[in-house]
Amino acid sequence: MPIHIKRTATIVKPDQSRVLLRRFNPGDAERAGRIFARIMSLPEEQVGPLVDEVCSEFSQRHRQIRQTFLARFEQIRELLSLDEEVSEQRRLLAGSYFLAEYSLESAALFNPSMVPHPDQTGVPPGALRFVLSLRATGEGHISSITFRTGLVHTGNLVEVEPPVGFLTEPRQVPNPIYEKALFVRKLFELGFHSELTRRVLRRLGESFALAELRASLEAEARRSLLSDGMAHEDQDAAQGIWMLARSNFQVQFEPEQQLSERILFPATPSQRNGIEDARFAHFKNDDGSYCYYATFTAYDGRLIMPQLVETSDFLLFKFITLNGPCAENKGMAIFPRKVNGLYAMLSRQDNENIYLMFSDNVHFWYERKLLLKPAFPWELIQIGNCGSPIETEAGWLVLSHGVGPMRQYCIGAFLLDRDDPSKVIGRLREPLLKPNENEREGYVPNVVYSCGAMVHNGELIVPYGLADHATGFATVPLDEVLAAMQAT
Repeated sequence: MPIHIKRTATIVKPDQSRVLLRRFNPGDAERAGRIFARIMSLPEEQVGPLVDEVCSEFSQRHRQIRQTFLARFEQIRELLSLDEEVSEQRRLLAGSYFLAEYSLESAALFNPSMVPHPDQTGVPPGALRFVLSLRATGEGHISSITFRTGLVHTGNLVEVEPPVGFLTEPRQVPNPIYEKALFVRKLFELGFHSELTRRVLRRLGESFALAELRASLEAEARRSLLSDGMAHEDQDAAQGIWMLARSNFQVQFEPEQQLSERILFPATPSQRNGIEDARFAHFKNDDGSYCYYATFTAYDGRLIMPQLVETSDFLLFKFITLNGPCAENKGMAIFPRKVNGLYAMLSRQDNENIYLMFSDNVHFWYERKLLLKPAFPWELIQIGNCGSPIETEAGWLVLSHGVGPMRQYCIGAFLLDRDDPSKVIGRLREPLLKPNENEREGYVPNVVYSCGAMVHNGELIVPYGLADHATGFATVPLDEVLAAMQAT
């Protein structure tokens, strides 16, 4: 049966004018001190006009820019251990010298994932409001997660709403609470089970705040000063405890910040070079409530590490480390509900094949089972998923990607048994979508790629990256895709 896939006219392109105000670190504390000294040496009559000039030039590009300048000054004051009195005008000016604009999507805006919006009020009959997450890539090839909202109208018209002009990072929740049992399990998975670890944890309750953990670690540091110093093993354990705590964190946006204004930028050492390819799933909990999980790849410039983020409202985001021997490599995608009482995940630990994993805890992944190997000419180099499985009456529909001749990426699909997803019950022999002449050129030529599609009114809506540069949309009747599946 033929498949009639249609590309829509909607294209989301990177916009170099969308800039984020970020810390500028010109070097070590010594150089920062020299810069600050030069700022302090400016005549007082120059300071006010300079502040007015900077605020006039940049206040239309960033919210509350004066407050941002003052907050950045306080960070510099702490770095340099300053205790002298400084006028507000000079504090504003000094703060501006240690900030810089970052063009979030100057290079690319691609690899989209699409889920229903948590707020469907005011939506026209037959339409659906969605959240589109995108991988934005800017200077230094650093990737972050940005968002758009839009509507799928009747007739499968896809509308993406224009983004707001401002960009904002969230504030970190200052003192998150940790479950001791879960924290201990993660520590032991990482190999940090020294005597110091046990002493640190003994001071903590069944749940504890970050400040309590810091106090316990500081108590151990003081204890070591009274003895022969901290052993190398204990130093590693202390660093590991703190690293784990800081890698499991929460960030909060303000409700008045529109979704397209909210940016999830790399925030931990493991993410310093990018948060890549978030695959969002609208996850149904055991009690019938919903949340959103997204698996993504953290990249520090050398190592890649799969991680998880959870939200219910796209305001509060919880970043979670994934543990276990199978929490590795790229391309993890969670099923949108438990299957037979267990969390289920697709993965690709070996860079070539698709695997299936189950777990009783979303944080830990121990065993994998080979699910699918490359079979057709358009995917002989490697295959992987293109987002979380979609539940249909016929089974779990999974969009896949395949890499073939000339490193061309195409999008395919396969079908898993609904009750036993380890059984592949159908597979497309030909690509569902391959780059056409208008989609070949870009940052990485000959690539179409998605991180998550959605079904609405019997139509499969597929957002996809165009040559790792921009994002387009295609629609296809779900029944045609299912009917074209061939038994494996």
